[in-house]
Amino acid sequence: MSKFKNTCLKTLILGAVVLTALTINAQNPIVQTYFTADPAPMVYDGTVYMYSSHDEDTTVNNFFTMYDWRCYSSKDMVNWTDHGMVASLKDFDWMDKTNGAWAPQAIERDGKFYLYVPIHGEGISVLVADSPTGPFSDPIGKRLIDSDHIWQDIDPTVAIDDDGQAYLYWGNPGLWYVKLNQDMISYDRSIGQDGVVTVEMTAEAFGYKESRDGQAGTTYTEGPWFYKRNDLYYMVYAAEGIPEYIAYSTAPSPVGPWTYRGHIMERADHLAFTNHAGTIDFKGNSYIFYHDQALSKQGFKRSVSVEQFTYNADGSIPLITPTKEGVTKSVANLNPYQKVEAETIAWSEGLKTAGNTKDGGVYVANIENGDYLKVRSVDFGKGAKSIEAGVASASNGGKIEIRLDNLNGELIGTVDVKNTGGWQKWATVKSSVKKTTGVHDVYFVFTGGEGELFNFDFWKLK
Repeated sequence: MSKFKNTCLKTLILGAVVLTALTINAQNPIVQTYFTADPAPMVYDGTVYMYSSHDEDTTVNNFFTMYDWRCYSSKDMVNWTDHGMVASLKDFDWMDKTNGAWAPQAIERDGKFYLYVPIHGEGISVLVADSPTGPFSDPIGKRLIDSDHIWQDIDPTVAIDDDGQAYLYWGNPGLWYVKLNQDMISYDRSIGQDGVVTVEMTAEAFGYKESRDGQAGTTYTEGPWFYKRNDLYYMVYAAEGIPEYIAYSTAPSPVGPWTYRGHIMERADHLAFTNHAGTIDFKGNSYIFYHDQALSKQGFKRSVSVEQFTYNADGSIPLITPTKEGVTKSVANLNPYQKVEAETIAWSEGLKTAGNTKDGGVYVANIENGDYLKVRSVDFGKGAKSIEAGVASASNGGKIEIRLDNLNGELIGTVDVKNTGGWQKWATVKSSVKKTTGVHDVYFVFTGGEGELFNFDFWKLK
């Protein structure tokens, strides 16, 4: 081999190694099995629940193709459990809309969970459940917000103030709010126009920009995210589309007056032409959720990402850079000695999930040779002797290689999966594992013949 060819080969190999390393170390986007957008994080009982809209794999008429809403949860901010579709347009019997399941937000009150959803061209509706993962149902059988600017009634955001009063904001390109009643499914009609208050859009409140028609305007576009932190009220929003960046305003009360505070996240090549942010505090850290087009490179197929940040001493939000690495440090270790859902994933390649909570559970599907999933910060403690896994297969099955810390890391065990008699004929299979101690990232690497190998429901160390 010539010296030139040898050098080129080494360069190609090095490039492949670097690319693989970047993929393996990536944490963003946090969901790789579906296209997710418009993230709405909610902290409840030591867990983050992230509700999202869902861009379909196939885009119809070159526009947003969105039929349902999904939910994911995490106790550590690095591993996300897929709860599947928790609501869809089919949950609303009063309309026959088949597309337009846009940006949601959920909140808990008195043990009930309220999911506020916009239906494109049909206004804003509400669903309720006894669990954060559903099943959700329609409690009023009609729109919650039904104004004379119905197309603009999108992107609801909800928060409950310290005095118990709940506020629901929404809107594109204007901004409106109502004061929700205690039941969270109706609102005070005595204020504004039949209960709907229009927020005055001024340069002082939301920043100045020159509008396309030459008239004065503001940077506010859509996607508001309303919350209180310490003594300050925040309105984070998508600005100056398209493409959009993330900006914010603050106020001394839940209804203003608002003061424009500047940019949070700038436009970037891997971000979509839209953006939609949500912020939370969780286990002593602050996080911002947003969406990009990192997986698809298409603005109608978006993916949710997360960054950790720190508020400034005066409560202002620093400029946050969107990254591929995302959240690099977990806030808790994963206990592998209790049943772990296979759809609890930090990163995956080639996989889909199937099923939903309403129909009995979610599992990992579409498994083919070479696919894998990673689970981060698994605490082996003093060591395990065996692993059991829930699987189902109508094919010749395959193997699950269990590797530590990287895709080609130490092999500590292999689970053989045979034909179980059907894709829903579940069996529990067991295998020994090499004694391992301490905290590790675990890679489940799937091998076998051609086509789909098996479905994967759960795993547990013993």
